Amino acid sequence: MRIASLLPSATEIVCALGAQSELVGVSHECDFPEGLTGLPVLTRPRLRPARSSREIDAAVRDVLRDALAVYDLDLDALREARPDVIVTQDLCDVCAVSFDDVRAAVARLARQDVRIINLHPTRLDDIWADIRRVAEGIGRAAGGEALVDRLRARVAVTAARAAAAPGRPRVLAVEWIDPVMIGGTWMPELIALGGGEPLVTRPGEHAPTLSPAALAALDPDVVMIKPCGFTLERTLDELDLLPRVLPWATYRAVAQGRVYVADGNAFFNRPGPRIVESLEILAACAHPAVFADARRAHARSVVRIDAELRRHAFEDD
Repeated sequence: MRIASLLPSATEIVCALGAQSELVGVSHECDFPEGLTGLPVLTRPRLRPARSSREIDAAVRDVLRDALAVYDLDLDALREARPDVIVTQDLCDVCAVSFDDVRAAVARLARQDVRIINLHPTRLDDIWADIRRVAEGIGRAAGGEALVDRLRARVAVTAARAAAAPGRPRVLAVEWIDPVMIGGTWMPELIALGGGEPLVTRPGEHAPTLSPAALAALDPDVVMIKPCGFTLERTLDELDLLPRVLPWATYRAVAQGRVYVADGNAFFNRPGPRIVESLEILAACAHPAVFADARRAHARSVVRIDAELRRHAFEDD
């Protein structure tokens, strides 16, 4: 089987199914697990590098308003890869090559034997279904069922521990810093399973952009900042924005030192196997005393921020 993956979460699914050696091409954003270096890169961004969250947001909105694609698919590289299966998605044109572009590229290849596996996850159950769909498409259906069973068992363990924890803190998940967007799709489910009360969005909803007035009407106990596509280090570069874009002086979470910055590139925004680790991180933010083991395990991926923007180690929370 020759597999081309056009998005990072699909690459992680393929590798978790034991088929990493069958990958013949990946996207420019595929960076996990180790061992992908040297594989043909099949996509590239159209946008010029931008420095700030505001600039990135404006550039993306301009491209989408003009009905253009955010990413290009390298047709020559795809032709040379000769895939039997292409894994892609149609959930978000900001996250990967558009599905229409993938179909058009396959048509130009003039190959009728290429199978396109299209993913569209908006809820946790959709992620499990997509894992099964990929597994079936690459001839590893039994492995897919076993992987889903293992992931769901880990979710159940974390959810049971969180349910026994005292209280349910109100959690605000920030998907983008400037402008402020609130995490939707599976994020409300993760927050609820992690022992918190999700603010603003419901499961399956897309991330809304909130006005300053709407943000001021909230009073979260915990704020989780994990911009889509940003590593922890990249987000920490914009810490100075937080008092300007959030009601910093009035939020209970800020006053109590319960603001967390996490790696949104590796976790939360990738609907694949590491969504379970994302749940563990969320549970540790909502209930740090109960999930000390998770704080230690993910110490390199999360930083706690106090009201003066000072950084504190997650494992010492």
